[in-house]
Amino acid sequence: MAAPPCITKFMYWIGYDIGSSSVKAALVESATGREVARVQSPEREMPITSDQPGWGEQPPGLWWEHVKKATSELLRTTDTKAESILGIGISYQMHGLVAVDRDLKVVRPSIIWCDSRAVGVGDRLMEAVGENRCRDRLLNAPGNFTLSKLAWVKEHEPERYVRIHQVMLPGDYIAMKFSGTCTTTASGLSEGILWDYREEAPATWLMEAAGIDPGLLPRVVPTFGAQAEIGAQGAAETGLREGTPILYRAGDQPNNALSLNVMQPGEVAATGGTSGVVYAISDRLDTRELHRVNHFAHVNHSAGAPRIGKLLCINGTGIQYSWMQQNTPGSLGYPQMNELAASVAPGAEGLRIFPFGNGAERMLRNVHPGASIQNLDFNIHKQPHLYRAALEGIAFSFVYGMELMAEDGVNLQRIRAGNDNLFRARPFAETITTLTGASIEMVATTGAAGAARAAAVAAGAFPDMEAATATDAVQLRYEPLSESGPYREAYTDWKNKLETLLKTHQT
Repeated sequence: MAAPPCITKFMYWIGYDIGSSSVKAALVESATGREVARVQSPEREMPITSDQPGWGEQPPGLWWEHVKKATSELLRTTDTKAESILGIGISYQMHGLVAVDRDLKVVRPSIIWCDSRAVGVGDRLMEAVGENRCRDRLLNAPGNFTLSKLAWVKEHEPERYVRIHQVMLPGDYIAMKFSGTCTTTASGLSEGILWDYREEAPATWLMEAAGIDPGLLPRVVPTFGAQAEIGAQGAAETGLREGTPILYRAGDQPNNALSLNVMQPGEVAATGGTSGVVYAISDRLDTRELHRVNHFAHVNHSAGAPRIGKLLCINGTGIQYSWMQQNTPGSLGYPQMNELAASVAPGAEGLRIFPFGNGAERMLRNVHPGASIQNLDFNIHKQPHLYRAALEGIAFSFVYGMELMAEDGVNLQRIRAGNDNLFRARPFAETITTLTGASIEMVATTGAAGAARAAAVAAGAFPDMEAATATDAVQLRYEPLSESGPYREAYTDWKNKLETLLKTHQT
């Protein structure tokens, strides 16, 4: 680790969170780790192109445009000089495929995390190399992840594939735009199912089995540490100083856990953004659950001290609640929707909503049942019932997935969540805590602030993330409700209906 930088009161770190909805940038005080300011660009969600059902694409240049806008606004509104920025960290939407040519120009739009077109490609690849080998060396099935998406491009778009010089994750692309060089990390490669845990090296054998040249992978740099420096072009476009170090990079869910100081075995983080995630830390390099729960190298993983993030992802969570907001009358904000939902008793008088309308769901074995509403009664159910059933449907999906994780050895006693997601909706959080028995702690932090603090830790300004997050406090705590009967009855009914729905889509 580099020697600690000279810290003064008016020096800062910047963290970026590159989402599929927006780009967030946070300014963190160097001496204390306190978040000074945060901006978001754009204010409304970035579009996702879906030319076919289950597809999802975004142009990587769109992310960069909003990185530039967010940086400019952050510096302008805080009157911060570029010379005051000690370094940057990057968090980003996971699993996306970014391909560039020899001139570092994008070859095609990014196939992003929620795109399910490559499911069949991943299934064929696992059949070719063997399930046991995938379990032992990858801790995952190739599934619908970055490597499978690249193999899909090779199969379906050969004229584009032959132009590819390097393939990257979305955060690697942003680091490339800042620095002018292509690099990646072990944590990033693991989320693309491109990392061999037994060899602690890229899974070149899997790439070769897919007919892909391992030379397409960039150089691997540490997750924490000097990854690159902002180049002349990156400085000119963002207003930051040339030579400013890039010190940290991780996918949004490992970074969310880091932001909440979830770093050691037995600790659990959760988030309810566009997708919903439960992320539990383990030190075991084995799993019984190869398909429905995924396993990625956590930000502090190393060969001598394994730290594996066991990740449950539900694609259709916050995006369903956003859809509900946009397509019900009144132009209500989320707090008003939450209040109306809370006015309805648990169970929403029999109304059931299934939020699986955002691509194939891994925890459902990559089935894409679509979103649906059941038991709607025109004489009973009103707008508040829709909001309650929507929140419950998302919460029930979390609980369903947590049951899978418990079967794979995860001990759910305490969950930590950020304060900028669905967990602010009391009906949602109370449903989860009551059905799982796990307490939920909400901490007022964000992925962007976490990335900035991680950069500070990487530079030696703080000894660890506990010290870097010391200014954060638990703002809200949920405990299981004693009257659990209505929640369990509603969940059992929802789960039974889901099983019927899945049988319909599997036949």
